[in-house]
Amino acid sequence: MSVITEDNFVFPASTALKREDLFPIREVARLTGVNPVTLRAWERRYGLIQPTRTESGHRLYSLGDIEKVRSILAWIERGVAVSKVGKILARTESVPPVSKFISPDLVRADYNRWQQQVADAVGNFDDLALDRVYGQIFSSYAVPVVFQDILMPLWRELLQRQHEFGQTSEWLFFDAFLRSRVMQRLLLKRDVSSQRVLVSAICGQCRELELLVTALFVCKADVGVRVMTVGQPFDELILVCQKIQPLALVLVSNHAPAVDLPKRLKKLAMSLDCPVMLAGDASDLAQESLAGSSIGCLGNEGTEIRQRLRQFLAGNLDT
Repeated sequence: MSVITEDNFVFPASTALKREDLFPIREVARLTGVNPVTLRAWERRYGLIQPTRTESGHRLYSLGDIEKVRSILAWIERGVAVSKVGKILARTESVPPVSKFISPDLVRADYNRWQQQVADAVGNFDDLALDRVYGQIFSSYAVPVVFQDILMPLWRELLQRQHEFGQTSEWLFFDAFLRSRVMQRLLLKRDVSSQRVLVSAICGQCRELELLVTALFVCKADVGVRVMTVGQPFDELILVCQKIQPLALVLVSNHAPAVDLPKRLKKLAMSLDCPVMLAGDASDLAQESLAGSSIGCLGNEGTEIRQRLRQFLAGNLDT
């Protein structure tokens, strides 16, 4: 027995794949905006996607494949070369599930359930409902999971869909809500001691919420944190650090690093009395070019940032 799809592609029913779970290449192109020629190139040249094949050789894509295409697009839009995206995706996919006792599918289903509740509240501009769901999520998961796996993916999705009517308003509403809540958490964790880690965005390389969330991850390493306003000039960080005398300086960037960034970071580090670290997506992308320097690469995940920062400050992290 075989199943006939709407495209007259034939594949055995024994594969147990439901039709609604698979999409032909032209539908994937419509959903993602990536033309079929590019999709085939990503598969053949870079191995980024591995669609299912019918007996006649036609490509069929799962929902997971479609999400991966969107992830690839997001990285490319940040300035990452497509040839380097595969390495980043492989690293992301290698992260173990939240609990080894719960299947990844169940964990993802729970994330999706919370995201849908948040999306509903945002879509209705209902701040009370959003605040209630926000609190419920934190009662179930740790800070890194709440932001990395539930809230920030939805925030980025709304950001990418701002060309659609109403999406800009939803994103602004959600962004303002999250910024205010993260600021509250940072204030609650404020350390009155003079030595704190200074967290600053590389100008134009991340949004305020991304900076604040990174600062929240930093303070989970049991250190005080001071966050500089987005737009802080890179060349004036020397002056700021001379006045504040921070325990360390953490720079945040979620864009592909400029060619001269490693040189600028090394020059900055030589001018400061405190260690310099790089966090965010640029941290992984610049790691090779910073190898052997005094610059510490903290990564872009909450648990990783916390662990590496502790090791770095203790002198146990090999840069």
